[in-house]
Amino acid sequence: MFTRRSFLQSSAAAAAFAASASAARAENAPGVTDTEIKIGQTMPYSGPASAYGVIGRAETAYFKMINEQGGINGRKINLISLDDGYSPPKTVEQVRRLVEQEQVAFLFNTLGTPSNLAIRQYCSDNKVPQLFVATGAATFSDPKQFPWTMGWQPNYQTEANIFAQHILQTKPAAKIGLLYQNDGFGKDYLIGLKDGLGANHSGMVIKEASYETSEPTVDSQVVTLQGSGADVFLLAATPKFAAQAIRKAFDIGWSPARYVTDVSQSIASVMKPAGLDKSKGVITAVYGKDPTDARWKDDPGFKQYAAFIAEYMSPKDLIDSNAVFGFGAAATMIQVLKQCGNDLSRENVMKQAANLKDLELPMSLPGIKINTSPDNFSPIRQEALASFNGESWEQFGELFQA
Repeated sequence: MFTRRSFLQSSAAAAAFAASASAARAENAPGVTDTEIKIGQTMPYSGPASAYGVIGRAETAYFKMINEQGGINGRKINLISLDDGYSPPKTVEQVRRLVEQEQVAFLFNTLGTPSNLAIRQYCSDNKVPQLFVATGAATFSDPKQFPWTMGWQPNYQTEANIFAQHILQTKPAAKIGLLYQNDGFGKDYLIGLKDGLGANHSGMVIKEASYETSEPTVDSQVVTLQGSGADVFLLAATPKFAAQAIRKAFDIGWSPARYVTDVSQSIASVMKPAGLDKSKGVITAVYGKDPTDARWKDDPGFKQYAAFIAEYMSPKDLIDSNAVFGFGAAATMIQVLKQCGNDLSRENVMKQAANLKDLELPMSLPGIKINTSPDNFSPIRQEALASFNGESWEQFGELFQA
């Protein structure tokens, strides 16, 4: 007979089991309590890539919004976002602090190719998820060699390949000059460009000029590229240097067809500093909605983004594509945490990140969906081309599938 005593005994046993299970989860999930999920991040709030700081601010604001809505399964998100100045040694120092002192559950959207390369082996050795890194370098989508590291945005090599396809279609006799950052980010564009052109057309790249992030300007490199006779100018540069290059090319009377990486398409931090008139005609690759494009004004996704900016950020952030980036990356992270349920072990966080199915984000272009699997750590694999009209980006053509 099932008595009150046996009920109490069974209830006590169940409670003990639940406590044991919870303790096991907590033991296997640093940074997680019954009320909090502590996440770590480094971001260049200072230094040569400080224009990207708005990404970290947008993500901090997004998680604040989620917390005000009740958090994830009753837990509030505590994002500790530290400045690394886009300096790999500083990134290493800050990440060790996040993991060993702050004991964060995982890293989210740490920014920069050299910065993430500097910490990848450390994360792998310590089995700390290095999730949705803010770089499109192909090396961060290698689940076999580095199962604890995953990218988010489109692959740089793929994007350069798309540019190459367009150049071949529109200027088959082009003479290409390439400006690139002398690290994994810039070199990925060089690889992707030559791969897209193919062996029969690799000679179209007639001049390459690299720069270091410590250099004050890239003016001399732009003059060198002009002198080569190039009539196509591909800029694999971060915002500060992309703005300089666009402006310098215009000022010296050089008017090649210009292509700029998607990480430097921000109107606020690139086109305006370069000069809106001087930026007309620049081509880029897009996977998100341009908040300055009037065609999205009645779009539900844009309205959701605009409401977020109005409530949690400043009006000038509305047109910054870096804010759009942070908005999308944070929403993706929230989906992963929802899928985790109450199992927030590092293993399950990584497992769920590798199990995203047809996730559509409010500010993604129509048709672009996020998909991951244990064998594919490249969440976004589609892009379209767009041209800058002096005020906003105008998409043209169909989506390219990577």
